[in-house]
Amino acid sequence: MKKQLTIEEIILGCQQGQAECQRALVDNYSELLYSVCLRYTGDETKSKDILQESFIRIFKFFKSYDSDKGSLTAWMRKITVNVALRSLSKKNLEVSTLTVDLNNRIVVEPEVMANFGKEDLMKIVMTLPDGYRQVFNLSVIEGYSHKEIAEMLGIQEVSSRSNLSRAKQLLRKKIKAFKNSDQWIKTS
Repeated sequence: MKKQLTIEEIILGCQQGQAECQRALVDNYSELLYSVCLRYTGDETKSKDILQESFIRIFKFFKSYDSDKGSLTAWMRKITVNVALRSLSKKNLEVSTLTVDLNNRIVVEPEVMANFGKEDLMKIVMTLPDGYRQVFNLSVIEGYSHKEIAEMLGIQEVSSRSNLSRAKQLLRKKIKAFKNSDQWIKTS
Protein backbone atom coordinates (compact mmCIF):
# COMPACT_ATOMS: atom_id res chain seq x y z
CA MET A 1 0.00 0.00 0.00
CA LYS A 2 1.35 3.40 -1.00
CA LYS A 3 2.02 6.02 1.64
CA GLN A 4 -0.24 9.07 1.44
CA LEU A 5 1.89 12.11 0.62
CA THR A 6 1.59 15.21 2.78
CA ILE A 7 0.97 18.55 1.11
CA GLU A 8 4.52 19.60 2.00
CA GLU A 9 5.89 16.49 0.25
CA ILE A 10 3.69 17.16 -2.76
CA ILE A 11 4.87 20.77 -3.00
CA LEU A 12 8.54 19.84 -2.68
CA GLY A 13 8.16 17.01 -5.18
CA CYS A 14 6.35 19.23 -7.69
CA GLN A 15 9.07 21.86 -7.36
CA GLN A 16 11.54 19.10 -8.23
CA GLY A 17 9.41 17.87 -11.13
CA GLN A 18 8.58 14.46 -9.61
CA ALA A 19 5.79 12.78 -11.56
CA GLU A 20 4.37 11.00 -8.50
CA CYS A 21 3.91 14.32 -6.68
CA GLN A 22 2.45 15.99 -9.77
CA ARG A 23 -0.09 13.16 -10.01
CA ALA A 24 -0.94 13.59 -6.32
CA LEU A 25 -1.44 17.33 -6.86
CA VAL A 26 -3.78 16.69 -9.78
CA ASP A 27 -5.69 14.07 -7.78
CA ASN A 28 -6.07 16.37 -4.78
CA TYR A 29 -7.00 19.60 -6.58
CA SER A 30 -8.69 18.68 -9.88
CA GLU A 31 -12.22 18.84 -8.52
CA LEU A 32 -11.71 22.25 -6.91
CA LEU A 33 -10.01 23.79 -9.93
CA TYR A 34 -12.51 22.23 -12.34
CA SER A 35 -15.33 23.97 -10.46
CA VAL A 36 -13.46 27.27 -10.92
CA CYS A 37 -13.17 26.60 -14.67
CA LEU A 38 -16.83 25.64 -14.94
CA ARG A 39 -17.94 28.83 -13.18
CA TYR A 40 -16.18 30.92 -15.82
CA THR A 41 -17.04 28.98 -18.97
CA GLY A 42 -20.36 27.33 -18.24
CA ASP A 43 -19.23 24.51 -20.55
CA GLU A 44 -17.95 21.14 -19.32
CA THR A 45 -15.73 20.39 -22.33
CA LYS A 46 -14.16 23.83 -22.38
CA SER A 47 -13.68 23.64 -18.60
CA LYS A 48 -11.74 20.39 -18.95
CA ASP A 49 -9.47 22.00 -21.53
CA ILE A 50 -8.91 25.01 -19.28
CA LEU A 51 -8.20 22.73 -16.32
CA GLN A 52 -5.56 20.89 -18.33
CA GLU A 53 -3.97 24.17 -19.46
CA SER A 54 -4.06 25.40 -15.86
CA PHE A 55 -2.16 22.38 -14.60
CA ILE A 56 0.40 22.80 -17.38
CA ARG A 57 0.97 26.39 -16.24
CA ILE A 58 0.99 25.39 -12.57
CA PHE A 59 3.71 22.81 -13.18
CA LYS A 60 5.65 25.18 -15.43
CA PHE A 61 5.78 27.86 -12.73
CA PHE A 62 5.77 25.65 -9.64
CA LYS A 63 9.32 26.62 -8.73
CA SER A 64 8.08 30.21 -8.26
CA TYR A 65 5.44 29.16 -5.68
CA ASP A 66 6.27 30.64 -2.26
CA SER A 67 4.21 29.41 0.70
CA ASP A 68 5.15 32.57 2.63
CA LYS A 69 3.15 34.64 0.11
CA GLY A 70 -0.04 32.59 0.31
CA SER A 71 -1.61 29.17 0.26
CA LEU A 72 -1.08 26.69 -2.54
CA THR A 73 -4.82 26.59 -3.17
CA ALA A 74 -5.04 30.37 -3.61
CA TRP A 75 -2.00 30.39 -5.91
CA MET A 76 -3.42 27.64 -8.12
CA ARG A 77 -6.89 29.26 -8.17
CA LYS A 78 -5.37 32.52 -9.37
CA ILE A 79 -3.55 30.74 -12.20
CA THR A 80 -6.74 28.87 -13.12
CA VAL A 81 -8.82 32.07 -13.15
CA ASN A 82 -6.25 33.76 -15.38
CA VAL A 83 -6.18 30.80 -17.78
CA ALA A 84 -9.99 30.76 -17.89
CA LEU A 85 -10.19 34.48 -18.57
CA ARG A 86 -7.57 34.30 -21.32
CA SER A 87 -9.44 31.46 -22.97
CA LEU A 88 -12.61 33.48 -23.24
CA SER A 89 -12.71 35.60 -26.31
CA LYS A 90 -13.29 39.28 -25.57
CA LYS A 91 -15.90 39.51 -28.28
CA ASN A 92 -17.86 36.67 -26.67
CA LEU A 93 -18.10 38.53 -23.38
CA GLU A 94 -21.22 40.62 -23.49
CA VAL A 95 -20.00 43.27 -21.10
CA SER A 96 -22.39 46.15 -20.63
CA THR A 97 -21.23 49.73 -20.34
CA LEU A 98 -24.62 51.04 -19.26
CA THR A 99 -25.55 51.88 -15.71
CA VAL A 100 -28.27 50.19 -13.69
CA ASP A 101 -31.12 51.74 -11.80
CA LEU A 102 -30.19 50.54 -8.32
CA ASN A 103 -33.65 51.41 -6.99
CA ASN A 104 -35.22 48.75 -9.20
CA ARG A 105 -34.47 45.83 -6.88
CA ILE A 106 -36.11 42.49 -6.50
CA VAL A 107 -36.16 41.15 -2.98
CA VAL A 108 -35.60 37.46 -2.31
CA GLU A 109 -37.19 36.24 0.91
CA PRO A 110 -34.75 34.72 3.45
CA GLU A 111 -36.72 31.47 3.57
CA VAL A 112 -36.13 31.02 -0.16
CA MET A 113 -32.37 31.07 0.39
CA ALA A 114 -32.65 28.77 3.42
CA ASN A 115 -34.06 26.03 1.17
CA PHE A 116 -31.57 26.68 -1.60
CA GLY A 117 -28.59 24.36 -2.08
CA LYS A 118 -25.11 25.32 -3.27
CA GLU A 119 -25.63 23.27 -6.42
CA ASP A 120 -28.92 25.05 -7.12
CA LEU A 121 -27.25 28.44 -6.84
CA MET A 122 -24.34 27.41 -9.08
CA LYS A 123 -26.79 26.14 -11.72
CA ILE A 124 -28.47 29.52 -11.74
CA VAL A 125 -25.15 31.41 -11.83
CA MET A 126 -24.21 29.32 -14.88
CA THR A 127 -27.24 30.70 -16.74
CA LEU A 128 -26.01 34.29 -16.50
CA PRO A 129 -24.72 35.86 -19.73
CA ASP A 130 -20.94 35.40 -20.02
CA GLY A 131 -19.92 38.96 -19.15
CA TYR A 132 -22.15 39.11 -16.10
CA ARG A 133 -21.02 35.65 -14.96
CA GLN A 134 -17.33 36.55 -15.30
CA VAL A 135 -17.69 39.75 -13.26
CA PHE A 136 -19.88 38.01 -10.67
CA ASN A 137 -17.35 35.20 -10.25
CA LEU A 138 -14.36 37.54 -10.06
CA SER A 139 -16.04 39.85 -7.55
CA VAL A 140 -18.23 37.65 -5.36
CA ILE A 141 -16.46 34.30 -5.53
CA GLU A 142 -12.81 35.28 -6.04
CA GLY A 143 -12.90 38.60 -4.15
CA TYR A 144 -11.26 40.83 -6.77
CA SER A 145 -11.88 44.59 -6.67
CA HIS A 146 -13.64 46.35 -9.55
CA LYS A 147 -10.33 47.95 -10.50
CA GLU A 148 -8.66 44.52 -10.73
CA ILE A 149 -11.62 43.09 -12.66
CA ALA A 150 -11.52 46.00 -15.11
CA GLU A 151 -7.81 45.37 -15.75
CA MET A 152 -8.30 41.61 -16.15
CA LEU A 153 -11.21 41.92 -18.57
CA GLY A 154 -10.05 45.06 -20.36
CA ILE A 155 -13.15 47.04 -19.44
CA GLN A 156 -13.90 50.22 -17.51
CA GLU A 157 -14.27 50.04 -13.74
CA VAL A 158 -17.80 51.42 -14.00
CA SER A 159 -18.66 48.59 -16.40
CA SER A 160 -17.50 46.07 -13.82
CA ARG A 161 -19.76 47.63 -11.20
CA SER A 162 -22.66 47.80 -13.60
CA ASN A 163 -22.26 44.19 -14.68
CA LEU A 164 -22.09 43.00 -11.08
CA SER A 165 -25.25 44.91 -10.26
CA ARG A 166 -27.02 43.48 -13.30
CA ALA A 167 -25.77 39.97 -12.49
CA LYS A 168 -27.17 40.23 -8.97
CA GLN A 169 -30.46 41.59 -10.29
CA LEU A 170 -30.73 38.72 -12.79
CA LEU A 171 -29.86 36.20 -10.09
CA ARG A 172 -32.64 37.54 -7.88
CA LYS A 173 -35.13 37.17 -10.75
CA LYS A 174 -33.90 33.68 -11.56
CA ILE A 175 -34.02 32.58 -7.92
CA LYS A 176 -37.61 33.80 -7.63
CA ALA A 177 -38.50 32.04 -10.91
CA PHE A 178 -36.77 28.88 -9.70
CA LYS A 179 -38.78 29.01 -6.47
CA ASN A 180 -42.02 29.30 -8.42
CA SER A 181 -41.16 26.52 -10.87
CA ASP A 182 -41.65 22.78 -10.57
CA GLN A 183 -37.93 22.48 -9.78
CA TRP A 184 -38.40 24.09 -6.37
CA ILE A 185 -38.55 21.51 -3.61
CA LYS A 186 -39.50 22.64 -0.14
CA THR A 187 -37.28 20.89 2.39
CA SER A 188 -39.02 22.04 5.57
